[in-house]
Amino acid sequence: MSQPERSIMSSFDLKKGSVRIGYSIMLLALLVLAVTMLYPFATTIFSSFKTNQEIFMFPPSLFPQQFQWSNYAEGFKYVELFRPFMNTLILFGGNAVISLMIVSLAAFSLSQMKLPFRKGITLFFMSTLMIPSATYMIPSFLNLQSLGLIDSYWAFWLPAGASAFNIMLLRSFFDGINKELFEAGRMDGASELRCFYRLAIPMSIPVFSTLLIFAFTSTWNDWYWPSLVLTSPEKYPLASVVYRNIIQSFNLTWNVKFSVLTVIMLPPLLFFLFFQKNIMHGLNLSGVKG
Repeated sequence: MSQPERSIMSSFDLKKGSVRIGYSIMLLALLVLAVTMLYPFATTIFSSFKTNQEIFMFPPSLFPQQFQWSNYAEGFKYVELFRPFMNTLILFGGNAVISLMIVSLAAFSLSQMKLPFRKGITLFFMSTLMIPSATYMIPSFLNLQSLGLIDSYWAFWLPAGASAFNIMLLRSFFDGINKELFEAGRMDGASELRCFYRLAIPMSIPVFSTLLIFAFTSTWNDWYWPSLVLTSPEKYPLASVVYRNIIQSFNLTWNVKFSVLTVIMLPPLLFFLFFQKNIMHGLNLSGVKG
């Protein structure tokens, strides 16, 4: 006979008045938080089906009186999204490959190899997490300019291989793998690189999935850095095109803007839905072992 799953509070605890009040407050806080997070998405989606007059109507309403599908056709006529979409995928692909190759090797070295000054190197990487990214944005730009990488996608791919957060995340995961497994591989004659590719990588699919979703969301949402290092408009990713041609446009009505923004929201949601199992598994493993 299967036993009911034991939660943090039992049915006996819920009979106490103070516990029920605290439990109700927590549920109410979660409900308010969920509504706060979902309201901007609902406003964007439903406003994409309204007329422009209906958006500014008072009192405001969440749902449209009549669905205006023509807003989407007008939005697609105004801005071309396929080329920026492909640029975004190219950026994401380069970021993912370089990030996983360099970051995972660095994390494996810090976790499983006997490096000199390993603790000092780890503390150095951790200390860089405390530095605001805005403080090294200009030095990074000047370095890329000196290397002649401005207006090229290498201005994104090279910095992606120097993420201290990803190194710490992967190192935490590798620390949880039994070291005797790698010792057995070394006794059988396997090199460190072979141990990495044949033993560490197959067991790291969940945390790699987590890094992929991080790389995808950061690439998808970043409009400022591409606007800074890219000078050719045909190389802009989707976020920069949307910011320049949609958000800052004075020629488009708000209902058409919302229709384009609704389309832009769909790929990240689909990406998360497809990989949510691996993402949550990877986050749990990294959090527990960190």
